[in-house]
Amino acid sequence: MSGKMIMKLHCPILKILLPVDGSEHSRRAVQFAGTLGVSLGKGLSGLALLHVAPKGYLSRHIEEKIRSFLDESEKILGDLGIEVKIEKLIVHGDPAREIIHIADEGKFSTIIMAKRGLSELKEFLLGSVTNKVVHSAIGQTVYIVGHRVLKDKACLIPKILIPIDGSYYSMKGVESAACLAAELKAPVSRITLFRVINLEVYLKRVKEGIDPEEEARRILNEANEVFLQAGVPKDIVYTKITVGRKPADEILKEAEEGNYSLIIMGRKGRSTIKDLILGGVSSTVLHRCQDPTVAIVSSK
Repeated sequence: MSGKMIMKLHCPILKILLPVDGSEHSRRAVQFAGTLGVSLGKGLSGLALLHVAPKGYLSRHIEEKIRSFLDESEKILGDLGIEVKIEKLIVHGDPAREIIHIADEGKFSTIIMAKRGLSELKEFLLGSVTNKVVHSAIGQTVYIVGHRVLKDKACLIPKILIPIDGSYYSMKGVESAACLAAELKAPVSRITLFRVINLEVYLKRVKEGIDPEEEARRILNEANEVFLQAGVPKDIVYTKITVGRKPADEILKEAEEGNYSLIIMGRKGRSTIKDLILGGVSSTVLHRCQDPTVAIVSSK
C-alpha cells in the first residue's frame, strides 16, 4: 500500500441520536451513551432521545408510558453527568425509516442502539430495526451496544479492536477510532490494529512473488500513523497479523480471547440487500458478536 491511504485526520464533534423503547436493551444503550458522552466532555454537542410509535391512535395510557420511559432515560443520562441539553422526541411511523430520517435531518453523527439477543438467522428473517438501521444509515456511525456494558464510569471502553484491510472504508474506521481514543477523558489501555489475511489471498500473493505479511505490515504502519497524528500514546497501540480462511471468524476469536469492549469497523459501501445476502465481514461480526459493543463507521 502507498502512503496515499493516510488521510488528514478530521475529528467531528459528536451529536448522538439514542432510540429508546423502555426495554432493558434500550436502558443498556442509554447507560453506554451517557457514560460515553460524559467521557467525551466538550466533544459532545448534543443528545436526543427518540421513540418511534406505530402509526395510528395511541391511548392516553400508552402515551403516558412512552413519556415515562423517556423521562427515565433522561434521568439516567443526567445522573451520569450529561450536561448538554437532552431532546426528547416522539414520532410515528416505521421505526428504522424514522430513525434514519431524523438522524439525517438533525445532522446527528452517531446513532446508539442495543442488541436484542436474537440469533443471526432470526434477526435476518425478522429484519430487526437495528439490522435495518445499521445497513441504511450510511451517514452516521452506528454503535450497537453489546450485552456487556462496563459499569466502571472511569473506563467504559478500555480495550478497542480495529480490524483493517487497507481499504478506504477500513481506514475510515481507523480515523474514527483515533478520534475517539484522543477525545476520551477515560484512559484506553489497549488499541489493537488487527489484520486478517485470507488464506487464499495469502497463497496467491506468495505465488505472485509478493510477501503478504510485509504487505500487511505496511497497512498496519499506515493505520498506526493515524493514531500518532491524533496524539494517542504509542505505547497503547498494538498491531497483530493472522492468517485464516474466514476473516470474520478470526475477528470474533480475537475479540473473545482479548476481552475487548469495543470493535470498530468500516462499512463496505455495498447495497443493503447485497451485504445481507453475501454476509459481509462487518455484518457477520455484528450479528455473531454478543458481549462487546460494535461500531460500524460512517463511510462519508
